[in-house]
Amino acid sequence: TRQSSSRRVPLASRKTSSSSRSSASTRPFLCLALFLLLILVVTALFLFPPAIMSSSSSSSSSAASVPFERPRKVVKKVLSLSQSEGDGATVRRSIGRHEVPNLDPFLLLDEFSVSKPAGFPDHPHRGFETVTYMLDGAFTHQDFSGRKGTIRTGDVQWMTAGRGIVHSEMPAADGVQKGLQLWINLASKDKMIKPRYQELESKDISQAEKHGVKVRIIAGEAFGVRSPVYTRTPTMYMDFTMQPGSQLHQPIPEGWNAFVYIIEGEGVFGREGAAPASAHHCLVLGAGDGLSVWKRSGAPLRFVLAAGQPLNELVVQQGPFVMNSRAQIKKAMEDYYYGRNGFEKASQWSST
Repeated sequence: TRQSSSRRVPLASRKTSSSSRSSASTRPFLCLALFLLLILVVTALFLFPPAIMSSSSSSSSSAASVPFERPRKVVKKVLSLSQSEGDGATVRRSIGRHEVPNLDPFLLLDEFSVSKPAGFPDHPHRGFETVTYMLDGAFTHQDFSGRKGTIRTGDVQWMTAGRGIVHSEMPAADGVQKGLQLWINLASKDKMIKPRYQELESKDISQAEKHGVKVRIIAGEAFGVRSPVYTRTPTMYMDFTMQPGSQLHQPIPEGWNAFVYIIEGEGVFGREGAAPASAHHCLVLGAGDGLSVWKRSGAPLRFVLAAGQPLNELVVQQGPFVMNSRAQIKKAMEDYYYGRNGFEKASQWSST
């Protein structure tokens, strides 16, 4: 019995042994199956990458189409109409018309088209800044301090009139000279500062390009590139050109007022389902995190985006004088007439 017991193999051992033999016999088949599966996966990756990439690109594009939690929508759309200004000049005014009398801190935006001998002869300013951006051609500026210079296509002159400037702005070349002039208000504490200029040639204006969108940064920051221009009233001012099929998602500081002016072409602004807007339209933007633009087809789209921190002060304007009260306007007119408080040289000067 003892011998017999010693030869007897326990049931559990028999099962384990049987199992081991079974595993050993099936192991080659499992290895082969795994090898074949690996070949199939690698083949699929090589044969069908477009489908995988398309899926990834689609989700990425979908995410990019909603970059802001609170996108700025167009709350007012104004077509700028031609009107006479200066001496025989023609402008298309958008900001500064009855539909948008001002958009704090912006007072006026004119798109001008001027040919000799028309222009803007000697005239005064007090209490704000003018930003002249040449789109095509050249303009010569002179003022009563003896300053004289010419800005050409793509150049910018940022003039702080402060307590007083008398100047002229006249065409410097034959044919039609085109540009934009933006008026930016000054805070009450800055209205009587000494006049100053910032002038940038086209080659010195900060630029950036990304995914079919090119920007010239007159003031502020876009695509990680910043303009060197100092803005006494915090301001961003940019010239965008978008190629067909491109998108733009430009952040705008919270609480700033902003607008778009379309120079040429058409595009969709604010929300993807909006109707396209075309050249010479001014689009006032509502509150939010930033502006989204879609350029779907056709010729390139070109527009400027301007945004500024509101001053939240009373605006009283009389022609070229912008102050905070009627009494200050009356004093500005008297100072100009009598040649005092910044206008001392006014009566002895005239442009050439």
